[in-house]
Amino acid sequence: MFLYLPILVLIGMSFNASRSAFTWGGFSFRWYGELARNGDLIGALGTSLVVAVGATVVATVLGTTLAVGLARHVRSTALEAASMAPGILPDLVLAIGLLSFFTLASIPTGTLSVLIAHSVFGTAFVVAVVRARLNGTDASVEEASRDLGANAATTFLRVTLPSIAPAVVAGALLVFTLSLDEFVIAYFTAGPTTQTLPIAIYAMVRTGVTPVINALATVLIAITVTVIVVAARAVRRTEKPAS
Repeated sequence: MFLYLPILVLIGMSFNASRSAFTWGGFSFRWYGELARNGDLIGALGTSLVVAVGATVVATVLGTTLAVGLARHVRSTALEAASMAPGILPDLVLAIGLLSFFTLASIPTGTLSVLIAHSVFGTAFVVAVVRARLNGTDASVEEASRDLGANAATTFLRVTLPSIAPAVVAGALLVFTLSLDEFVIAYFTAGPTTQTLPIAIYAMVRTGVTPVINALATVLIAITVTVIVVAARAVRRTEKPAS
């Protein structure tokens, strides 16, 4: 109740006809209509979804291949520390470092720079999750595959990837949710013309919050739950042949 009751209250109040957050004025879709007409919030939501999906794809591919490389091919303490550093460093430090890098590399700040930044710290989380899964799998199965004539690519696609698929999906979901609500790094790397959803909400909070935020939060919860359900079903399908 402590964890989910506030969320249920938020969802319920998104259908409140009253502008007050504490007074029930009847059931209404008023604030969803207001949300649909709010071009700034819809644009910020679209930007956040583009960044989150893009960062998820990039971080999942890089993080999975890096985790496999560290667990099966290259044993390097320095490389392991470097791969985990973006996930351990304070967001403020990472944000300033990325902004300095974009400035030195003459990369314009905007949607692309936020996507790159979120991919950097997202890769660290995928590495951690997938590496933990790899440590619990039997490497001799992969060796047997190579002994039977399979090349490295075939072994990875037919043996390694199915065994670590739940961890890959979990890492991807983690990156997606972290990217969707990340504020500090996006604030530093977005530039003056790009707004992600957390930045837009921060701007609204400074001038006063309306129940439109409740409607927006409900939409985000629905998106997150949908992604989790789809991912859980995908993981079950990958695990059925193995059983």
